[in-house]
Amino acid sequence: MTDTPDSTNATDSTNATDGACPVEPARAGSAPSRRSLIGWGGAGLALGAAAAGGAVAMTRVGNDVDPAGADTGAGVPFHGPHQAGIATAVQDRLHFAAFDVKTDDRAEFVQLLKDWTQAAARMTAGQAVGEGAYGGLAEAPPDDTGEALGLKPSRLTLTIGFGPSLFGKFDLADRRPDALVDLPAFSGDNLDRARSDGDLCIQACADDPQVAVHAIRNLARIGFGKVAIRWSQLGFGKTSSTTPDAQTPRNLMGFKDGTRNIAGTETARLRKFVWADEKDNGPDSAWMTGGSYLVARRIRMNIETWDRTSLQEQEDIFGRDKGEGAPVGKAKEHDKPFLKAMKPDAHVRLAHPDSNDGVTILRRGYSFTDGTDGLGRLEAGLFFLAYQRDVRKGFIPLQRSLSRSDALNEYIQHVSSAVFAVPPGVRDKDDWWGRALFSKEA
Repeated sequence: MTDTPDSTNATDSTNATDGACPVEPARAGSAPSRRSLIGWGGAGLALGAAAAGGAVAMTRVGNDVDPAGADTGAGVPFHGPHQAGIATAVQDRLHFAAFDVKTDDRAEFVQLLKDWTQAAARMTAGQAVGEGAYGGLAEAPPDDTGEALGLKPSRLTLTIGFGPSLFGKFDLADRRPDALVDLPAFSGDNLDRARSDGDLCIQACADDPQVAVHAIRNLARIGFGKVAIRWSQLGFGKTSSTTPDAQTPRNLMGFKDGTRNIAGTETARLRKFVWADEKDNGPDSAWMTGGSYLVARRIRMNIETWDRTSLQEQEDIFGRDKGEGAPVGKAKEHDKPFLKAMKPDAHVRLAHPDSNDGVTILRRGYSFTDGTDGLGRLEAGLFFLAYQRDVRKGFIPLQRSLSRSDALNEYIQHVSSAVFAVPPGVRDKDDWWGRALFSKEA
């Protein structure tokens, strides 16, 4: 959790927007297609904003959906120079999945990326995958699993990332960006390796949890035999915001989090701190230009201990008051903090850019509650997601500082971890996820 745009332990929120109603795609003729017989394949589809029988209205601010579209039913455009789901206005729900690659056939994996791209473009537009969930050949599985039928697009975004381990496959070693480094061990980490890392990831964000789960389920289904889910995480209650004019959300500790997160409209700050530049990545990694680097950390909160802590101590730990969210000695949440008025180990003080040589990251974290741990304690906390231009200059120095002396460490523990290179956006209907990475031989 964090209270500044640069903290590694916090997140922020944003307003929600819905898209237009999806309609099951119309089918031409009555004869079953070949794809109905063999399942969803790589055949080209006409991908646009209009669904059969209904249109998906989309508005843009730069490359992202206008936050004002939150109440208009607007969807999030899939195509653009950057992937949606980074600077896009943060949705309310998350389904995040990390995958292991099971095939060693390069052409087969490239085809999967193309199939995934087509499916993602359709789902984010409120359309069913392929030829849909019904009406095809009765003896074959349908192309779409069907649980999102009748639901709005709910501002669904799908964002793909490639983990360090992928570059040990398919002769990609020389194309691994310099900025995609393995994360070091941090003080206090207690990582579950079965729930860490991954060859690639998909981040599905939406305002309807069923829409997000549907998206991951269908991508996993399309990838059967070629990839397998390594681990996944559901999230609710966005704790980060890329729309600072919206009310700042609260984390599970009850504090407003991410007051100074980067806004999706702050083009200069996004370029400086979030979007990767060719000079950051090495001569063989120009394919990452316009992309970003994602750090995902599952942070368990010791909720029961925190709930028995006095209000004064809670506020001292964060460096803000619990009601308004104002920094110590100030009246309003957005008042400039006077760091020296806070305790030396206060979270806000340690996470602030002024305490970290200007380090700034963009956070999109979510709260989670995954039942209990068998001892009657909530398995709950923060699923921390942070995007940055260079992990070596963003998350790593920041987390080193926080892990050493943050007073909040008594109440939290990092239990899973992963880092991914998130390529630039899909430019048009002929482009696909990762094309520039594989372009030399694809």
